[in-house]
Amino acid sequence: EEREQTLNQLLVEMDGFDNRKGIIVMAATNRPEILDPALLRAGRFDRQVLVDRPDVRGREKILEVHAKKLKLDKGVNLEEIAKLTPGFAGADLANALNEAALLAARRDHVSIDREDIEDAIERVVAGLEKKNRRLNDREKRTVAYHECGHAICAAASPGADPVKKISIIPRGVAALGYTMQMPLEDRYLMSKSELLNRITILYGGRAAEEIVFGDVTTGAFDDIRKATDLARRMVTEYGMSSAIGAVDYSNEARANPFGMGPTQTFANASPDTSEQIEREVHRMLDSCHVRAREMLLDNRVILEEMAATLLETEVLDGDTMDTFLARVAKAEELAEPPTSELQRVG
Repeated sequence: EEREQTLNQLLVEMDGFDNRKGIIVMAATNRPEILDPALLRAGRFDRQVLVDRPDVRGREKILEVHAKKLKLDKGVNLEEIAKLTPGFAGADLANALNEAALLAARRDHVSIDREDIEDAIERVVAGLEKKNRRLNDREKRTVAYHECGHAICAAASPGADPVKKISIIPRGVAALGYTMQMPLEDRYLMSKSELLNRITILYGGRAAEEIVFGDVTTGAFDDIRKATDLARRMVTEYGMSSAIGAVDYSNEARANPFGMGPTQTFANASPDTSEQIEREVHRMLDSCHVRAREMLLDNRVILEEMAATLLETEVLDGDTMDTFLARVAKAEELAEPPTSELQRVG
């Protein structure tokens, strides 16, 4: 095949270099898992340097580089901005500062202030405001309760990232609203209880719709997708299910032998084990869904008050939002989801 011929030619060329001339061959990839092992043997590409997303110190240094050509207000602290951008790559940081410069120019600011930068970060994270996408009153009310549901579940979950802002202004391609959580620090490990909290928060929007309207909408499709993916990883990759155990059953999409398209299977798993994995994923998701409903029922008054305020202002942040969320009752940590049915709650 052409791919093998290219690989063989590359290896021949590398083996033919004079080892006394100090020639260094460098290469980069964002898919190291698909590299041929022959490329990584001693004497070839035998030194691997991981260029990961920058930590908070790295983000500050990158911001300093890009800020040199911009006029920043004296009140802008790049260390604080770095803390507001966890998970940002260098290109994201450059884009945020460029967006901030454009916003400052449109607002006739003499220099770029903190508000310009925070609004630019929001654009990078959530997309541009879609002011021409007008929601009817019913949709707007649904989105308000949905987003407040996320925020209250986040406030009720022990150790969850704090909520920074809630908005029901449509943004990006499909988002009709969003709830922005801001980590206090860079994280490299997540506990089981923290992951269960994340799933619970994802179900907060759907749970709020159920409680308030007795019906559900398509607005939770992305939340459900993310929650399902996370629960499946917990069961099949992270060994966080006592029923399945600490065994790797990473997902693999394999061809259906009956010609009906791809089918969901799990690596190294028998058909019975695959069914058990799916049952365990459903159990975990159902339990977190129930937990989200319980949190919102316990804080129903706050949910109603928050949604009413959000409908008036379209955005909740700062002291107003903090005052609401400070009243939210904290739930107990959920380390192992019990066997639950949604009908038991509400």
